[in-house]
Amino acid sequence: MHVIVTNNDTEAGKKAFEIIKDAMANGAKVLGLATGSTPVKMYEAMVNSDVDFSQMTSVNLDEYVGMAPDNPQSYRYFMQEHLFNKKPFKNTYVPNGLAEDADAETKRYNQVIADNPIDLQVLGIGRNGHIGFNEPGSPFDAQTRKVPLTQSTIDANARFFKDENEVPRYAYSMGIGSIMKSKKIILMAFGEDKADAIKGMIEGPVTTDLPASVLQDKDNVTVIVDKAAASKLSQKSIDEAINA
Repeated sequence: MHVIVTNNDTEAGKKAFEIIKDAMANGAKVLGLATGSTPVKMYEAMVNSDVDFSQMTSVNLDEYVGMAPDNPQSYRYFMQEHLFNKKPFKNTYVPNGLAEDADAETKRYNQVIADNPIDLQVLGIGRNGHIGFNEPGSPFDAQTRKVPLTQSTIDANARFFKDENEVPRYAYSMGIGSIMKSKKIILMAFGEDKADAIKGMIEGPVTTDLPASVLQDKDNVTVIVDKAAASKLSQKSIDEAINA
């Protein structure tokens, strides 16, 4: 696990994009993409570049259950607004939040992932250590499934909605088992409220109580954090990051 400590999210977004460009130069064709505030600066760097993504495929981590793709709070809408409308991809896959049959939808999406092995997966991390919507207790071998969101995740997402009652309680999420099959992974985190999760992910035991800790068992993982998110790491971890 390689740790990069940056001054801010803008610098981190540019670092992440450099890794994406390098992966593409070395033959990567499929990007696993994430939503939320964490990757926004990375998407800005992608959009403002002269890089052509028209032969690339994207496979998104998750989508809210019950959310239409044209709803401004949906993850499909987010991706269109922040990336796809400005930088067209060959194929873009996001779970269907309006699927009538959850089992059929998760089976379909697992097939999408099987047909499009992910070369580089982008992740954020929740305050409780979740990746995607794989909340604490999620099995490490799980594939895409419909998952209930914890109250802490609902609370964290409430800022995007006018009324907390509008916040979805379920999501379709790529499972940890699927994430771990990616050839390379970038995880980004910013702000002091992510510091405990980052410390546990890097320095704590590998446990389903903190799902992101499983990344310790994965080669080719790059963690990009700002100084606030890195503030609880030991000096040893910081020194290793600086000297890597």
